[in-house]
Amino acid sequence: MSLAESQSRYWRKNLQLTSVLLVVWFVVSFVLTYFARDLNFRFFGWPFSFYMAAQGSLVIYVFLVWYYARVMNRLDREHGLAEEP
Repeated sequence: MSLAESQSRYWRKNLQLTSVLLVVWFVVSFVLTYFARDLNFRFFGWPFSFYMAAQGSLVIYVFLVWYYARVMNRLDREHGLAEEP
């Protein structure tokens, strides 16, 4: 595989990953919290919509960052771009 093909494949995979994670971020940030207002039950003593906006979404954001870093490290190793520890 030539260098240009490798870079193109790397960039395509990076854009796909970023796109998927942005969709997840959008769903968690806007869609889930918007529709959570209709759910009238308590979650750990707080209304579910408050919990999703204040606590639940933060957990998902941390997971998204961890997942992105993990996948990009693997992708960097596949394409010979990994940093030396």
